[in-house]
Amino acid sequence: MKSILSKATLLGCAAALAGCAAQTPEVRVTRFHLGQPIASGEIAVTSRDPTLAKDLEFQTYARIVASELQRQNFSIAPDIAKSEQVAVVDVERNWRPTGQRSGSSMSIGLGGSSGGGWGGGTGVGLGGSVSFPIGKSKERMDVATRLSVQIKRRSEGTIIWEGRAETVSRDGAPESAPEAAVSRLASALFRDFPGRSGETITVK
Repeated sequence: MKSILSKATLLGCAAALAGCAAQTPEVRVTRFHLGQPIASGEIAVTSRDPTLAKDLEFQTYARIVASELQRQNFSIAPDIAKSEQVAVVDVERNWRPTGQRSGSSMSIGLGGSSGGGWGGGTGVGLGGSVSFPIGKSKERMDVATRLSVQIKRRSEGTIIWEGRAETVSRDGAPESAPEAAVSRLASALFRDFPGRSGETITVK
């Protein structure tokens, strides 16, 4: 009897752990590049939207991306005018009812743009990068976060690497907080940099 109870306890613990693991949001990553070595020299980090360059929230995201670039042996330039390479960063956050799927999948190419489907008409954009729900305070919501980064040559504007990472988590959960979500996305995005061009991977 003691042995059976021990096995039951172990099975219960395993099920609980499996449940916790299942709740960890996955990150979908797609990257494109020219198939050539990317020089890990000096690089500046800037916002896709120039009006957000001095925004405190964006600066937090920029520091997260800069930290990942430094792990790839880049050095961060203090001024965009003094760096040949530039990392252009964009963060999007949209809310949608829990369980509702995106209207379309992520589809990008080097220098292209992504598909829509991030919450449809569930929110109002702020600065083109952030949305919040209206009139759904009692409805359980998920928050979808997407991080996009392009590495360009400043002198000619050529995009030499582009990547996007997205994740969906329950609104209000610790992992859905902006800084936590972007940190997970940036870590996944720069994993095994530059990655295989055109391949979409799932990072848990």
